[in-house]
This record gives sequence, structure tokens and C-alpha cells, in this order.
Amino acid sequence: MRSRSLTAASAFLVLSGCHAAPAAPPPAESSSATASVPPPPPAASTPPAPIAPLSPNARTEDERNTIAVFRDLASATVFVTQTQVVMDYLGGAEEVPAGSGSGFVWDRAGHIVTNFHVVDGARSVTVTFQDQKTVPATLVGVDPKKDVAVIQVQAPEAALKPVRVGQHDQLEVGQKVIAIGNPFGLDHTLTTGIISALGRQVHGAGGVTIRDMIQTDAAINPGNSGGPLLDSAGQLIGMNTMIYSKSGSNAGIGFAVPARTIARVVPQIIANGRPTQLGLGIGIDPSGRLETRNGIRGVVVIKVPADSPAGRAGLKGITQTLTGLVLGDVIVGLDEVKVESYDDLYNAIDTHKPGDQVTLKVRRAGAVVAIKTAVIEL
Repeated sequence: MRSRSLTAASAFLVLSGCHAAPAAPPPAESSSATASVPPPPPAASTPPAPIAPLSPNARTEDERNTIAVFRDLASATVFVTQTQVVMDYLGGAEEVPAGSGSGFVWDRAGHIVTNFHVVDGARSVTVTFQDQKTVPATLVGVDPKKDVAVIQVQAPEAALKPVRVGQHDQLEVGQKVIAIGNPFGLDHTLTTGIISALGRQVHGAGGVTIRDMIQTDAAINPGNSGGPLLDSAGQLIGMNTMIYSKSGSNAGIGFAVPARTIARVVPQIIANGRPTQLGLGIGIDPSGRLETRNGIRGVVVIKVPADSPAGRAGLKGITQTLTGLVLGDVIVGLDEVKVESYDDLYNAIDTHKPGDQVTLKVRRAGAVVAIKTAVIEL
């Protein structure tokens, strides 16, 4: 049996292509006279080869695009600083830095666009360009309800690189965006991200909701306010305005005023020193104190001039009687928009232009009445 097993094993080795190892030589006889051989010295360690950087041609298409946009538009972005006068405990007045933000060049006449809250309450404003040259600026006008402000500097045309306004209607969630600004005073900082959402409604510095805001995850921090939000073509699609964060720093949720709003408001401010104000020509309380105190949903009509379109249409305000004030009409709708506050009414009117005919829905003596009137420029 044993010889049969060995034969089988020998056959397996052959079929497997293996070869038997030669017999080991007999061990050498030990001798005390044999000299000990010292171990060889350790081999010298070879220093690691330096890492070769990627060549410019090896960059991804997205990297090359980001670099190109920054090179083209960084000079259009500026650092805006304001000062205010404060009183010390001795009664003395001192002008001190009171805030900073970003802005961008609108035209070669030196107009700079930034946020209203960046320059609000300023005693003086200065603008610093990419080459670190700082010049004083004058306030042209503001639109607090849109958080937009326009300032102007005297600078050579060569130093003024205007932005190009993009088409807001063509934006899509997921597309790339680039933000340039001055977070925490670190000038001309670039961050990238995507459009996270469109059509957001955010309560603004002017006390009303700013509609159609762009939400982005591009890092936006204090100091980015007023800076441009750009698409991959280097076109302005929004102005970075605020962040949603409990800590006050970037949390991946930032908001920008859409370029469509900026393109409408800024020329009005440049031409007239203020935006075009639309309304119905009636007396109302934007703070809503009367409505809040009496639990009224809607906008109370306080006064209606007889010669206004609303007066000729029959809208009624509060009247004085021998027994006190009598409530008139309460606006609860405009066309198909439900109105529960001044914020609702303002944004409903803001979608129109002077002369547009609208249908007001008012609550009068417990019933809802429809009244047709016109939007006018105030």
C-alpha cells in the first residue's frame, strides 16, 4: 500500500509541472576555530522622489473654468467698508469702522452695487479694489425692501471692470455657481458650489420678504454680503445677501438676490436716487400695528384719497363717527394672491408695473367684495 501511494504522489507532481527538490547536502562539521563573520552594514535609505505637479493641461475642465472666471471677474469685485460716529463715555464723538462687505462694479461710470445692510447708517464709505487701492464712495440710493444699494466712486475707467448680467430665467437647480467676496475681511476670496434651490422667500433687512431668492451651498460668510454670485460663463446671476446659520458662519445655506431684481432696481436708483415705488395710492400701516392689535388678517385701509384710482373705484377707509372710528375695507386679496399682511400686499403689487389693472378683494361688513383699480407709481 505504501509503495502504491508514493507512485500516485509522484504522478501528481509530474502532471502538475512540479520538480522534486534535490537532496540537501550533509551538514558541515562545526569547528571552534571557524572565525565569526560580522553582519553586513545596513543599506542606505533612498530619499523619496519629489512629487511632480500636474501640468496646466492636466487640470480638469471644471478647474480651468473656475480659474478663468476668477481671473476675469476678481477685478470686478470690491471690498466695501463703512464708518459710523460713536460717542464715548466722556461725551466725545469718534468715527470708527462699523462694518464691511463686498460689492461689484456695475458700469464704467463708477457705480458699485452692494447690499443695503452693508451701508445702512454709514457716516462714510470706502471701496478697495483688487490692487488694494482704496477710494471714497458716495451713496447714490438704496432699496431697503430688496436689500440693494448703489454707491459711486471716482476711478479711472481702466480700474472699472463691470459685471455681465445673466439670464435668471435660465437657472436650474444643480448648476455650478461661483461666489467672490471678502469673508471676515479676507479680500477676494473664491468659493464654489451649486444652486441648491430657486424661488426661496427670505425675510430681508427692509422688513418684508424678498421673493425668488437663490439658495446656494457655496460657502458664504460675514463679509460676503454684496458680492457677486456668478455662473460658469462668468455672468452675474445674483448678489450674495445672507446666510442661514445659528453660529453666524457658513452652514451650507446661503441666499442671493436674483440678478433679475438687481437689473430692474439698480437703473432706477441710478436715474432717480431711489427705486420706483408702486402702490394703490391709499393710506395703510406697513408695520401692521392696527391689524396685530385687533387680530385682523389682511391689510386695513386707513385712508383713501377721493381723487385716487382706488377712491374712484369705491374703496373705503376708516371713518370717524360720533361714537368713534368705524372700520372700512380690509384687503384680503389681489387678483389670485391671498393677502394676510402688508408683506403679501407689497409683493403682490411688486410684480406689476404702473397702470396695470388689478382686482382687489376686500372684506366689508362681513362680506368679500371685488373692486377693480389701478397700480400707480408713488
